[in-house]
Amino acid sequence: MFKSFFMSRQWALWAWPGAVLIFFGTWYQVQIDVKINDWFGGFYDVVQKALSKPGEVTLSEFFGFLLSFGELAGTYVLVAVLLGFYTKHWVFRWRHAMNDFYVSHWHTLRQIEGASQRVQEDTKRFATIMETLGSNMMDAIMTLFAFLPILWGLSKKVSEVPLLGEVEHALVYVAILFALLGTVALALIGIKLPGLEFNNQRVEAAYRKELVHAEDDPARGTEPVVKELFSQVRQNYFRLFFHYMYFDIAKFSYLQFGVLVPYIALGPTVVAGAITLGVMQQIVRAFGRVEMSFQFLVRSWGTIVELISVYKRLRAFEAQIGILEMEKRKSAAG
Repeated sequence: MFKSFFMSRQWALWAWPGAVLIFFGTWYQVQIDVKINDWFGGFYDVVQKALSKPGEVTLSEFFGFLLSFGELAGTYVLVAVLLGFYTKHWVFRWRHAMNDFYVSHWHTLRQIEGASQRVQEDTKRFATIMETLGSNMMDAIMTLFAFLPILWGLSKKVSEVPLLGEVEHALVYVAILFALLGTVALALIGIKLPGLEFNNQRVEAAYRKELVHAEDDPARGTEPVVKELFSQVRQNYFRLFFHYMYFDIAKFSYLQFGVLVPYIALGPTVVAGAITLGVMQQIVRAFGRVEMSFQFLVRSWGTIVELISVYKRLRAFEAQIGILEMEKRKSAAG
């Protein structure tokens, strides 16, 4: 999965330079997001000034702020589109490298049950997941490094928070604690999902294999056999649906409550009138970015479960290559 792309001379010009380009593209995108966060502070201060003192803000000033946001947003969209386009090509080259490796060993792999599914379906799913999950993880890490110092600085304006009382940089600790508690809790709640997902692919493969053999062999794919195999598929899916149901209840409840957390933490400061509307918007937005970065595992748990399942299948698949080829060499030597 990794050596075929990152340790190959054939793909050297794509693998590492491409990863660096994606890294810096993501970094630049996050820097624009930081500028947008600063813009929100200035804009809402202008709105507060205009509403409290009529005539203090001119219409040209107001629309000037909106125009500056358009420039930032336009740049962000352009970078996001180009980065997404390049990332898709880069990840497909990764899948291409994996495909070439497996095909070069097809004389060995064809003996393994479900080999065609591993080569076609699992490499496709692996590439798709890595595109989504990898991009999101890189964005989460860079967003954290960019916004954590901002939240740290803005926290100086917050005198105290409920429960914790007067604590320096309290908002940073609130974001970390809330994300950590949610991550641990949801990981425990969803602990059965990777195994169920892996088993789901196993029963699907058995059902698919029987149907494929039935196309060429009339003795295969009889109604009782097909019904039994599909009943196993049905049973596993229903178990999966059940476990995802209570996991989703916990996940969405946690995320919805998370929307209120920065406002709860800012309650005493807002009531005391210690900050402006613009500063509050900056804090809430920075808090949200930091919190979302720490919540990467929570928000991506379903995708991570799928990746674990695909990875386990491909690792088992690759392990068979060495075993079968070793057996062939022993047979030849004997």
